[in-house]
Amino acid sequence: MNRVPLEQKVLSENDRIAAELRAHFQAHGTLCLNLISSPGSGKTSLLECTLESMPRDRRVAVLTGDIQTDNDAARLKRFGFPVKQITTGGTCHLDARMIERHLAGWSLPSIDLLFIENVGNLVCPSSYDLGEAAKVVVLSVTEGEDKPLKYPSIFLKSELLVLNKIDLLPYVPFDMNAAVENARRVHPGIEILKVSCLTGKGLHDWLTWLDHRRRAIKPVETEALT
Repeated sequence: MNRVPLEQKVLSENDRIAAELRAHFQAHGTLCLNLISSPGSGKTSLLECTLESMPRDRRVAVLTGDIQTDNDAARLKRFGFPVKQITTGGTCHLDARMIERHLAGWSLPSIDLLFIENVGNLVCPSSYDLGEAAKVVVLSVTEGEDKPLKYPSIFLKSELLVLNKIDLLPYVPFDMNAAVENARRVHPGIEILKVSCLTGKGLHDWLTWLDHRRRAIKPVETEALT
């Protein structure tokens, strides 16, 4: 009987914290991106390729979420950038409070680009604002091209779709044109990149997209946040 009011209260509190995080990110010129996908779509591999390509003095940090283990954080730490694991212990998404808590000890003015790797799930993460500048949804060619139609919320809310693992196209029955069409049926303005972390194809386009988004961030002078 009280489920709907309770859910509304939880989301309202999450949105309040997310708004505070977003204001802090904007004030310090930090570009925060929320990466979302099904399990195994290649979010961590994409981040590995991204971090590997960046100079070691680049001001980048990663928060990576999983239900259990710190395997992803261990994979990403080897590139020398600040990385923290968020272990949810069963929760199928990250929320703004988790982000706020795990940012403790990091100086936002020292971070130009913050990646949040969400828990592998296309449903729950779409409901939770983390204060990010943009959501990025990753879809691999080993999944169905109808995923945008089955899980429209996350595709509607994402600014960018990364079609990943395109090196496998000769070996899987994935219709790329149908996937693009389905994504744009849900979100006509969504940007789409086609990437292979194995061969490196499309990674330059991804890095260029990141650079353009980062350059568009302008620190906001706000007395309450300084």
